[in-house]
Amino acid sequence: MSDPLELFYAPQSRATGVRVLLEELDAPYNLKIFNLKLGENRRPDYLAINPVGKVPVLRHGEAVVTEQVAIYLYLADLFPEKGLAPALDDPLRGPYLRWFVYMASCFEPALIDRAMKREEAPQMVSAYGSFDTVMETMRAQLTKGPYVLGETVSAVDVCWAMGLRWGMGVGLVPEFDEFKAFTELYFQRPAPQFVLQEDRKLAAEQQDAAEKAGAA
Repeated sequence: MSDPLELFYAPQSRATGVRVLLEELDAPYNLKIFNLKLGENRRPDYLAINPVGKVPVLRHGEAVVTEQVAIYLYLADLFPEKGLAPALDDPLRGPYLRWFVYMASCFEPALIDRAMKREEAPQMVSAYGSFDTVMETMRAQLTKGPYVLGETVSAVDVCWAMGLRWGMGVGLVPEFDEFKAFTELYFQRPAPQFVLQEDRKLAAEQQDAAEKAGAA
């Protein structure tokens, strides 16, 4: 791989999971770190890369990839030798794609509606059906575990482990035994342990910088 990987990043954000995946892949990468508290992601130079101003963004040569699920898929396919993405002819490829898209199209919208205390749309027009349906569907999948695809560890586990851990931590996601067992198992791995430790340091440094800027 001749072109370097650049991850536009903020600690304790959706970008954290992408960095975990990079560590799982043992991929070389450079971090472009933003302090969201100081609005650094709203700078014109970054908005030229991602007009929405969100992180993560992955830049690989001339390719710019936004949206966390797209970045996960891109990276896992970029390093097929690591075995974190089922091959196109693998029967697990379809479920692998399904659960990635389910995170973006159902799980996150359901969490946002719940967090904002918005009334759910009628199921016939809802993108995700109902909050309870989303949670029970994922719960049922994890009963086949220990991982999302059963016995096989893949990049989709990173995405779901991060999402479920955060959701339970803020009281939005029910603490089902299946969710707790899955996240506890995944977070025993070296990659998430390393990244979460680094994130705590970065977040503390950014908080200090934001406080100093506010006092100036």
